[in-house]
Amino acid sequence: MKGAVKYSKGIIAVLILLPFFSLSQKPKKNPEGISLNFNHFVGDKLLVLDDTTYVNELNQAYIVTKFNYYIGQIYLLKDNGKEYSIPNHFLISEDKIETKKIVLEKIPSGTYTSIRFILGVDSLHNCSGAQSGALDPINAMFWTWNTGYIFLKLEGKSTFSSAIGNTLEYHIGGYKMPNNSIRTITLPFENPIVIEKKRMTEINLKADISEILKAPTTIDFKTTPTVNTLLNAKMIADNYSDIFTIIGINGIKY
Repeated sequence: MKGAVKYSKGIIAVLILLPFFSLSQKPKKNPEGISLNFNHFVGDKLLVLDDTTYVNELNQAYIVTKFNYYIGQIYLLKDNGKEYSIPNHFLISEDKIETKKIVLEKIPSGTYTSIRFILGVDSLHNCSGAQSGALDPINAMFWTWNTGYIFLKLEGKSTFSSAIGNTLEYHIGGYKMPNNSIRTITLPFENPIVIEKKRMTEINLKADISEILKAPTTIDFKTTPTVNTLLNAKMIADNYSDIFTIIGINGIKY
């Protein structure tokens, strides 16, 4: 009987402690804000590095080995004309899947009609030398010779390339006129989005590499296999000014 009494006391002790532990566990906070999901394509084909062949406007075959770029100065436009800004810069890399999703938290509740951001790094951060986080030189997106950032890096190979090793290399930067390669991207929402507490709004964006190689200037791998100085950088920047489109919001495809 003594053993039975001890056993009963043990059960009672556990039952008493269970509510305590339940109360001490903080409820999980529902994610809220906006999630920007970047999806990389070449035309209508999903980008796959290193082993998938694509064709440019001149029917020149190529593969992509690297695709990185900076976005920053994100603005969300409300239906009342007011804007909410996120001043940070973010580095998006095809080979680092975690960078292709940007979560913007603490967005004020309301109805928003569009998003705007720059592709590049603003002049202030270009003039501030090497920095940390996304702007850390360890990311290999900083020109030591030019003391500035590479805004977009597209690398690949093509048998049509006249460069050594048939390489393709487009490293685009520069913030001073007349060679300013920063481009402002404005994307209206097909339907206004409503930001509410305890709710995450998912925005899927498409970045189309083929746009970098065409209009307004069609890139010929034979004559322009590389752009890694200020020469011709603005030409490529004009091409990439329209690489982004919104392809879905909250599971609804556009």
